[in-house]
Parts: sequence; C-alpha cells; structure tokens
Amino acid sequence: QVQLVESGGGLVQAGGSLRLSCAASGRTFSNRAMGWFRQAPGKEREFVAAISKSGSSTVYRDSVKGRFTISRDYSKNTVFLQMNSLKPDDSAVYYCAARPPMYAVSSQRGEEYSSWGQGTQVTVSS
Repeated sequence: QVQLVESGGGLVQAGGSLRLSCAASGRTFSNRAMGWFRQAPGKEREFVAAISKSGSSTVYRDSVKGRFTISRDYSKNTVFLQMNSLKPDDSAVYYCAARPPMYAVSSQRGEEYSSWGQGTQVTVSS
C-alpha cells in the first residue's frame, strides 16, 4: 500500500483558485495511476480527475474541464490538482487515490483505486 496525504484545501470565494497536493510515501508512486475524487455532504463520492502512471494521459469530469488541471511530480512523489474559476458547487472534501501498480491507465471508478488519503476540505463561498 502507498500512504497518501492531501493538503491545500481551504475557503475561497467564487472565481478563486486553490492548488491541492497529494504526497505519496513509498517507492511505488511512479508505478501508480492516480485520481482525485470529491464528496459533498449528503452526496455520493464523485470522480474529479485522473492521471495515468506515465503522466501522459489525463481525464476529467465534464463540469471541471477547462478549470481544473491534474499533474504529477515524480521527484516529489506528489500529485497536484490546480483548481481555477471555482464555483460553490465545487465545495466538498477532496480525496486523492492510487490504483494498484499493475494498472497503467487511470479510472473514473472509485472502486478501482486501492489506496486513499484522508481528504482535504474545499469550501467555495458565493
């Protein structure tokens, strides 16, 4: 298992930006496709963005396309989620997740990720 720790959440006004970080421990970070998910109170967890093991492929949910960018830094064992033009509907706890090492591509299905962080709260005020 890889240990994941998210940071960077906070309170921001609509239209503002935040950059979430997910620091991974262990030497298997470079062998894992990574994803970001979020869960708002009373709602189911939903996919936000994902990046392949190589970093060459990314995928986003439609509502964040053009506003969010996922990236990874292998030297820092960290995955980032840059969030711009934030909206109140983006408010949620954001979770970082890692797929098992044998999968090169990312997934939009939470059940296909084996390791999860504790989450970081993002609140966007109107």
